[in-house]
Amino acid sequence: MWTYEHSVETDATPEAIWRLWADVDHWGAWNADIVSIRIDGPFEAGTGIVMTPCGQDPVHLLIAEATAGELFVDEARIDGLVLRTTHRLERGERLRTRVTYRMEITGDAVDLTGPQLGPAVTADWPVTMAALVALARG
Repeated sequence: MWTYEHSVETDATPEAIWRLWADVDHWGAWNADIVSIRIDGPFEAGTGIVMTPCGQDPVHLLIAEATAGELFVDEARIDGLVLRTTHRLERGERLRTRVTYRMEITGDAVDLTGPQLGPAVTADWPVTMAALVALARG
């Protein structure tokens, strides 16, 4: 398994961040790497998302889990690998909100491909998460 986690704390409310996450059609407002995106139903477990990053083929995601105001998990299956990303909201210090993204990659030859694919997928997380919390702060 390959893993990576990044967290930020903000004074934005969990509700404000959740609203941005649940508004999948507008993820491009805070994730500059998205060329196009669409969701095939409500923002809940079992719903599919098709996201096209800059210069790449479309990525098919499945919302594997969603608990409003707390977390959602998406999964992508690529070449025998499962990329599972947990997006979590928790109370941080001094009534702040801690936003955490955690990716776990499992599957065929993960020891070889995980260290290459993982950093390529997660490299923009600090910038993306900073844009997310800035927008959530209003």
